[in-house]
Amino acid sequence: MPSSRKGGLPRVVGLFRAPKKNAPMQRLRAATLLEDSGVEGDRKAKAGSARQVLLVAAEDAAALGVNPGDLRENVTTLGIDYPSLPPGTRLRLGEAIVELTAPCSPCAKLNRVRDGLMRDSRGRRGVLARVVRGGTVRTGDAVGVE
Repeated sequence: MPSSRKGGLPRVVGLFRAPKKNAPMQRLRAATLLEDSGVEGDRKAKAGSARQVLLVAAEDAAALGVNPGDLRENVTTLGIDYPSLPPGTRLRLGEAIVELTAPCSPCAKLNRVRDGLMRDSRGRRGVLARVVRGGTVRTGDAVGVE
């Protein structure tokens, strides 16, 4: 079981994609994660990349005073302490399995959401992952360690 911040089962609380560079994030009820690619229809979905999916803890977004999707993540989760999970950890998200690759470094684009957000989100921008097994993920799906 992933490290839980507040007890209860960790779960997916938001799904997003950006079809083009600098496009607003589109909220999805369900997303298809494509094996070794990323979120179907997302501009960052690329074979072989270690940056196929960005996962962010809802608790971190709330602590930063932003909404799910504002950190430009693909998956927002509740109840996961990403810093406690080492690279290589595999998580099941609905039907899909992702492998954590590295923490995500904040970029200057975040300052468009709120001045200083790039600085404030250091250590809270979430974790990057690659899709090991594709499948559908829905809001409300449980998150589990494979």
